[in-house]
Parts: sequence; structure tokens; C-alpha cells
Amino acid sequence: MINPARLALLPLAGALLSACSGSSQQQPGNLTRDQLLDPQSCATCHPEQYADWAGSMHAYASNDPVFRAMNQRGQRQTQGSLGPFCVNCHAPLAVREGATTDGLNLDQVPQKLRGVTCFFCHSTQSVDGAHDNPIKLANDGVMYASISDPAAGGRVHGAAYSPLLDRNRAESAAACGSCHDIVSPKGAAIERTFGEWQTSAFSTTTGTTCGQCHMPQSTFDKPAAAVPGAPLRRTHGHTFAAVDTAITSFPDTQRQHDQVQSLLDTTLQTAVCAEPFGGGSQVSVIIDDAAAGHSFPSGAAQDRRVFVELIAYSGANVVFQSGIVPDDQAVTSSTDPNLWLMRDCMFDQSGAQVHMFWEAASYETNALPALATFTPSDPAFYQGHKIKFFPAAGTPIIPAPDRITLRVRLRAVGLDVLDDLIASGDLDPQFRMAIPTFTVGGTLEWTKAAATSTYVDRNTNALVYCVTKGNLNVQADKFPAPARTRCAP
Repeated sequence: MINPARLALLPLAGALLSACSGSSQQQPGNLTRDQLLDPQSCATCHPEQYADWAGSMHAYASNDPVFRAMNQRGQRQTQGSLGPFCVNCHAPLAVREGATTDGLNLDQVPQKLRGVTCFFCHSTQSVDGAHDNPIKLANDGVMYASISDPAAGGRVHGAAYSPLLDRNRAESAAACGSCHDIVSPKGAAIERTFGEWQTSAFSTTTGTTCGQCHMPQSTFDKPAAAVPGAPLRRTHGHTFAAVDTAITSFPDTQRQHDQVQSLLDTTLQTAVCAEPFGGGSQVSVIIDDAAAGHSFPSGAAQDRRVFVELIAYSGANVVFQSGIVPDDQAVTSSTDPNLWLMRDCMFDQSGAQVHMFWEAASYETNALPALATFTPSDPAFYQGHKIKFFPAAGTPIIPAPDRITLRVRLRAVGLDVLDDLIASGDLDPQFRMAIPTFTVGGTLEWTKAAATSTYVDRNTNALVYCVTKGNLNVQADKFPAPARTRCAP
């Protein structure tokens, strides 16, 4: 199947072919600034990177109907005072080039200025703050990257190394974090991904940067540019997989979905444990945010919905269940008293709960914290080792289950959020079911015979049988799942 992103390159390819051929008539810097602003100008010499980006959420950032709906509603409800707040990260060049002031005219903005583009990232000169996109751009025609020795021949633009674009340098996290930490107009830190990473073990010298997870390196050497004589290097991807996916026609949506699933499957460690109790069983679930590098969920966690689905069986009969939420139902509408739901809640200046970010003056979270240290002997190592007992009332499950299944479910944007935007007339109802519900790490199944670890409960002296994937230490100190006190569920 032909990639639609590649079809878009054909008219430009002939025009730029000689520019990428290494001809002596083409000197570095001969592309105009206007050409450099256009991602398609990058495509002929960097076809792989362009194809990655063209199917990424960075390219989709200003197309996303949910973003547009929220921005439209925010502009209306704030009488326009929201201004460029949203679009400054979703189409930063459109703001800087004066093509929009509020993102309400994005359909009229030139395509080359939409989304988070090649030029915007690769002309980064400095990061002059910690949130809400304080990036300062260079205006010298130089494209900055992680390559310390850019090839001298065949280039059509200036090229230089920058640690801000080097996934192996901690400075690069600040460049990513500038748009992935957001403080609302009323002062609430409504997105804290960069700050969460900064206080995690992953920000240390033995840790991992944003790019090392979200821009994975190639497994073999290859040219970074399609020009004669280009040296072989280890390149890195530009798909930026995380948790969001495109919900309209867009290149490589299946790849997006698959990469999100693959990333999620490496993020959490989970365990299901059961022990004899009160004539039946006490069941517990342990979840550890072992590999996200930040809290889970993160980003726009006020819109994210992560919840635990637990089903206990005795023979063919279900004897207990929690977190059973049909895909067409908002998890926040559940009346399940045992529900383990992870998200942020937002509040206005009076302390009343609000649902749209421009109203938020504070927040509360029960997200799973990032790993604090890589040293198991450090008491902080197990602070992210969260446990919840089922049923929450402390009563036994009778009869004792002989099989238990666990799934951790994630929706990047909750149905309650979408329903709110549909009800206000800002989102087309056709998108209500467009956002997938992912299962993080597959299904974990407990049986007594399948127990991967057993230990004696220090409080009851009963033998606890646990099933886990990976190397989760089920005997280690565990901390209760964080509970919110100001919103529910």
C-alpha cells in the first residue's frame, strides 16, 4: 500500500532532486526560510524521518478534533482571553508566523504551519522556561540535530549539533518538556510530564530521556539523509508514540495504534494475590509504574482514564468483579464502590470541581508515581509499589475464587470528556467512539497452581499466592493505592 504521506512528496521531489544530489551548484543554506518552514522540503532528503513524522501525533496536533473542540469552547467561554494558549503548542509556527492568534482559523492556516513541524523542533535555539512552550527559535537557516559531525557535502541547509536535540543528553528533555508541562491560565499545573520525569530515577545519569523512549534508535547503521556519500549512523524514529492516536483519516493510523500498544505493554508491572480469609479469600492487586519515566497516567491526566478490571471466578461462576465498564460507557459514571480509577481532578479558585482546563486553579491526582530510584535497597524504591484490596470494605470473597483475571485499561480521553464537548456543540458526535480503549500489558490470570511467588502474610500468618509477569517483588513493602478526597470516582 502506498503511504499517502509519500504521494504528497511527488510534486516537490523533482524541484529538490538536484538540491539533494550533491551537485557543486548547491551549497549549504540555499533553501530559503520559507522552504525550510515546509516539512515537505525536508522529505526528499529525509524521506524516512518525514514519513515517520507525517503519521505522528506531532503532525496531527492541530488536526485533532478533540483539541479543536476544546480550544473552540475555551475561546467562547473565556470571551477570547484564552488566546494562543492551546495553539502555541499544537501549531507553534502558526502563532509565531502570525497566521493565527487563537487557533479558530486553522483550516485557513497554510499546511506547512500546522502541527509541530520539523522546522519548529530543529531550529530550537534555547528553552527559556519550564512550561507552556518557552522555546526560542534560531533564525539563521541552520537545522540543529543530534549529529555532532554533519556531512559537509550535499546539504541544502546549514547544519549544527545541539544538545537540545540529542536524545542522549538530559538537555533534550527540557525541549520536549517545554510543551509537555502546562500551567493553566489560572495557575494549575495541569500537565506535569517533564516535572515528573525530573523527580524520577530516569532523570539521573543512568536513566532515560524522553527521546530514548519516544524516539527509539535504529538497530543498524544507515544514512540520516538520502544524499550521495552520507555517512552511516544510528538514526532514531520520529513517530513519538505515547497514548494518543489520530481519530480521523490520517497516514499510518494502524502503526500509531501498534506502537502505542507496544509502549504501554512495557510500562507497568502488575500482580494478583490471594490468601485464605474469613471462609473465603482476600484478593489484592499490586501495580508498579516501573518504566514510564513519569507518572501513569501523565500528560492531560485530567482527561485520561486508567482503571483496573478484576474478575474472580469459582468454576464458571463470577463471584466478584470490579471495573467492568463497557467500551461505550464513561468509567466516571460507574457506581462500583471498589473501582480503582487513576486520573487527575481539577478545581477552581473556590475549590469546586471543574472539568475544563481553563477553569482550573488547582488539581488533585491519584496517578501512579514514577520510579524514584534504581536502587532496591533504597526505601524510596518501593514507594511506587501500590496495592489495593478487593473488596474495599475488607470483607472476604466467598466462595474463594479459583481463577482471577486482571486487566489495566486506558482511554487517552474519557467518554465523559467527549460527551461534555458533544453536549456543548463543540465536538461532532461521530467521534464519541473513535478513541480506543487499550489494555496495558495484556491480561494477567491468577490460579493457585500458577502462582509465581508465595509468602506468609505478616499480619494474618496466612500463605499468600501471587501471580505476576516480570520480576515484581510481591513481598516488598507496599503502599496503599492513592485515594482522592475531593472528587469521585
